[in-house]
Amino acid sequence: MGTALKILRAVSWAEGLRSGLRTSWELGVVIFPVTAAVTLLRFTPVYGLLLEALAPAMGLFGLPGEAAVPLVLGNLLNLYAAIGAILTMELTVKQVFTLALMLGFSHMLPVETAICRRVGVSALLVVGFRLGLAATAGLAVARLWDGGRERARYGLAAPPAEEPSGWGGALLEALRAAAEGVIQLALIVVPVMVLIQALKDLGALDRFAALMRPLMRPLGIAPRGAVTMAGGLVFGLAFGAGVILEQAREQRFSRREITLIALFLCACHAVIEDTLIFVPLGIDVLPLLVSRLLAAAALVFFIARLWPAGEEERR
Repeated sequence: MGTALKILRAVSWAEGLRSGLRTSWELGVVIFPVTAAVTLLRFTPVYGLLLEALAPAMGLFGLPGEAAVPLVLGNLLNLYAAIGAILTMELTVKQVFTLALMLGFSHMLPVETAICRRVGVSALLVVGFRLGLAATAGLAVARLWDGGRERARYGLAAPPAEEPSGWGGALLEALRAAAEGVIQLALIVVPVMVLIQALKDLGALDRFAALMRPLMRPLGIAPRGAVTMAGGLVFGLAFGAGVILEQAREQRFSRREITLIALFLCACHAVIEDTLIFVPLGIDVLPLLVSRLLAAAALVFFIARLWPAGEEERR
């Protein structure tokens, strides 16, 4: 009992709470308008024109023209919106796997790109990197896998929500989606930041960084980036943004370091949620996880070799 009390007293709980609330506000002012604007976009002619322009390109990935719908929804909104669209389509196992892999690499671009931009990484680089990865993955599956021709059998999943009617309903839906996104983010970010503060005060983060050291060096990332990487891998770019932003402020990463970290997490983040979310689509999700991890590690390893560290990073 005495040991537990000592541990509780050693943690700056108030500081963790302040950090969580500060980060939630910082992210909220970005996420709310972006989510509202993108949701409203779905009810404008621009959305239809975007789908129409992308439909012919779907054949390159062995996908029907309607597959542009989940890809656009996933990239502009989130994976849940994309999966809702997939559930309304009759697709083969290979087509569903192709969509899942492409969406795993590239989704929620407006929000997650804004977060990367917040820590000093080029928005153009992030978007180009993720879309390039998604396109390469889709082409690879289309060319290299002959299986999966049977019709996909979807498991239990919530049916797609009914679309609102009229501009009034669209505006309400946009505000609801934006508010829900901010609240959901705060409910996760605040406890995560409190937990991070506890781990920091108890010295656990230093021990974790030491364990991560052998994995970080080959990627060209200093050990002090271990906490940032872990936060993104487990919680994702959006929900793990609290850890990412806080660490970026504290560690004062160089441009090279934060870019390598961001690119790795762009290719592979939220490995638990973003993997399990595809289970209802009736596909084997393990290859999705392995593909994202291997692609992230290989690409960042290659980029790190092309971009030598400066003197301040070698010390």
